[in-house]
Amino acid sequence: MSILIDENTEVVVQGATGREARLRIRLMQSYGTRLAAGVTPGKGGQMAEAVPVYNTMLEAKDRHPGINTSAIFVPAQAAKAAAFEALDAGIGVITLHPERVPQQDMLEVIAYARRFGAHVIGPNTIGLISPGKALVGMIGGNPRSATEFFCEGPVGVLSRSGGNTTTLAFYIKQAGLGQSTAIGMGGDAFVGTMLREYLELFEQDPETRVVAYFGEIGTTIEEDAAEFIGDGGFTKPMVAYVAGRYARPDVRFGHAGAMISRGVGTAEGKRQCLKQVGVHVVDHFGDIGKATREILTEPA
Repeated sequence: MSILIDENTEVVVQGATGREARLRIRLMQSYGTRLAAGVTPGKGGQMAEAVPVYNTMLEAKDRHPGINTSAIFVPAQAAKAAAFEALDAGIGVITLHPERVPQQDMLEVIAYARRFGAHVIGPNTIGLISPGKALVGMIGGNPRSATEFFCEGPVGVLSRSGGNTTTLAFYIKQAGLGQSTAIGMGGDAFVGTMLREYLELFEQDPETRVVAYFGEIGTTIEEDAAEFIGDGGFTKPMVAYVAGRYARPDVRFGHAGAMISRGVGTAEGKRQCLKQVGVHVVDHFGDIGKATREILTEPA
């Protein structure tokens, strides 16, 4: 089992003829992901790394009705239109890769996706992987790393940081464990799917026995998740590390959404919220694998 993607996932790449998209198509193909089609307006009839390209999502969906997932590689200003087109075509899982999508655009995408019950991951996401089943986006960076750091197992991996999704998976594997699904949630201020929503999906996945999480300052994603856990929405063990304990207020901490503003979104505040609902919060990122293994080996 896994969440959101599996061996039956069939992917369309929007912006498929661009340089970045072609690079990521090769990664997904190397991993064994089923790539059905690409979409670039005005480029219909071309091929992108042996993938047929269509002018519109509706055309691609008509020719390949099994498509259920889209990876969007377009400029930030075009992200809303691309996401809307995917949603209108009935796509249920969308990875939105551009960084710094205009906030108003993203709010509209979030509202529109809710009408369809779809999951939008990102923006500014590296994608997700269900080891041994499918890889969508750019997670892992290259085929060797994707295979080396991600392996099947009982740990759900979530990270606000793209690069640290792979680092977190490495620590999990170093501890002798594997992952059910690993997801780079995206680092912008507004993301399509919140931490609490991922936890709800992992709660329902029988393969996932524990969730390991990398968080950071800014927004109230962790606080909202803590409320969800406290209300009984997520009952499995969770291990977390929150970066940015020494970040100064009103200074952006790398990602667009990683900034303490008006005293809200501090690392210590997030740590305390999570601890209060039973999440095991580690002080050092490198300890997260060991802590996860200890939780799984504790006697019932």
